[in-house]
Amino acid sequence: MSLRFVLDPTLTPELRAQIAALWVDATNAGGAVGFVAPVTAAEVRPVAEAAFAGITDGPDRLLVGYDGARPVAVLIFVDNRFHLETHWCTLKRVMVHPDAQGRGHGVALLRQAERLGRELGREALHITVRGGLGLERFYARLGYREVGRLPGALRLAPGDDRDEIIMWLDLTAAGHPDPAPAT
Repeated sequence: MSLRFVLDPTLTPELRAQIAALWVDATNAGGAVGFVAPVTAAEVRPVAEAAFAGITDGPDRLLVGYDGARPVAVLIFVDNRFHLETHWCTLKRVMVHPDAQGRGHGVALLRQAERLGRELGREALHITVRGGLGLERFYARLGYREVGRLPGALRLAPGDDRDEIIMWLDLTAAGHPDPAPAT
């Protein structure tokens, strides 16, 4: 089933709770979205509320992919809040619910972000990924390139330091294909 994408849906209490629950489920399934499993709703909620404030108070933007009425894919376009960097933005909290993975929803979410990035006047998208999970290969298949790596920057636990990998998608590059339609 294809997803229906909504940019900037109203952040009702119900949607906030659904996104926070998705965040918990994605993390506990091994997702790298700012926490290390196991995580509880009580731990995620304050971080989620801070992210929601950046959306409701601006200038960040929320993209939600719905399967029917249920949000199953989410990302946030985070504004750099610096006048010399208005031509690009960072994608954060990129996640697909674990029970909806394997259906191309992650690719569809990022292709939609690419399309919207262009519509929003952005020339590039930036994302950081946690090393050790192979996420950089997924993003590379979508045209992102690794532009930097901070060795051991992420401490998941004592003795478990991971690289933070900086990836970049140039939306203006000659020959860069237009994103495939969302499926």
